[in-house]
Amino acid sequence: MRQYLCSILVLVGCAGCGSFEQDGSHSTQKQEQNKSISEAIAPDVHQGKDYLIQPKLIQNKRLATFQVDAKTLGKDVAYLASDELKGRGLGSAGIDLAADFIQTRLVDMGIGPYKGAYLDPFTAKGLPAFNVVGILPSTQDLNTEGGENAGDTPIVVIGAHYDHLGEFTPQTTKANAQGQQSEVQDVIANGANDNASGVATVLAIAEFLTQVETREKTVVLALYSAEEEGLLGSKHLAQRMQKQGQNVVAVLNFEMIGMPMQGRNFVTYATGYDMSNIAEVFNQGKPDRPAVGKLAKAAEFQLFKRSDNYPFYQAFKVPAHTFSTFDFTNFPHYHQVGDEYITLDLEHMQTVVTALLPGVLEVVNGDKLQLTPVKNEAP
Repeated sequence: MRQYLCSILVLVGCAGCGSFEQDGSHSTQKQEQNKSISEAIAPDVHQGKDYLIQPKLIQNKRLATFQVDAKTLGKDVAYLASDELKGRGLGSAGIDLAADFIQTRLVDMGIGPYKGAYLDPFTAKGLPAFNVVGILPSTQDLNTEGGENAGDTPIVVIGAHYDHLGEFTPQTTKANAQGQQSEVQDVIANGANDNASGVATVLAIAEFLTQVETREKTVVLALYSAEEEGLLGSKHLAQRMQKQGQNVVAVLNFEMIGMPMQGRNFVTYATGYDMSNIAEVFNQGKPDRPAVGKLAKAAEFQLFKRSDNYPFYQAFKVPAHTFSTFDFTNFPHYHQVGDEYITLDLEHMQTVVTALLPGVLEVVNGDKLQLTPVKNEAP
């Protein structure tokens, strides 16, 4: 989430932000991160062990049989958070590699470019930046002349930011017993949880949506840059789509879903929880462990306004939520060099995607998701 969340973390007692020296638990040796990407893949798990799709509750036959691939989730996160990408900082060679990787993944899944191009260019803090945007037309539009989004077809935007903080400036530790200074070797803010985990989630959802029998709405898959600079990528795309007269009806955003929450029975929380009937839509048939709940801290600190869902809410005034499992206590590496692939719980990520797929499909194929009269979520 945006960098000014750091001040919030100080208030709630989370490990420090902005200074990588505070990440004392992180070894300067890169451990498994220095292994080849082919070795750094998820275990062969087929379903989140504590959250299985119940076929009797699913009308779409493909959803009942679809299995979220933990290996693919792991490979996506491992590459995006690898040292090769140098933290995916704005204007860096590493973020260009990340954009190329995401575009290739979309192409490989058969997802076409939005308005003729995958790269959506803009300028952020004087530097060139690119959102990566693909489109899955509604099945009706696929069968009509005009193709990608004929007429006034409703659009669901599903997205996550792929940028991070890049590299920190090397600093020195305190003098040792011999009075010698030593440099901290790891300066790369790899951004595995923030937000390679969100990107991997979107790609997994995209893979599922390419295989469903029916898409009543068009789906735009948006991977944003420059979130860390103030939601600049999502602002740009939201304003662009607004000027184009696009009929955006819902926005689902994913941020920091790499670790499970502590002491809560719901799988994820949604920012802006009170501002729509998001729980009703995503928790159908899940009495024992809801897919979506409300996190009091998220409401208290107005996280609804602090991720890439918010520019779309401002532009279109439609249900726009960020799903997350960062609960202010379960991940001490936020905005530090310790945010690495090896710290994440891939089985949990698999559980998250599995839990959310029925709700995603309901949003794409139904009309139940609606705003409520509440303008600001209450703690």
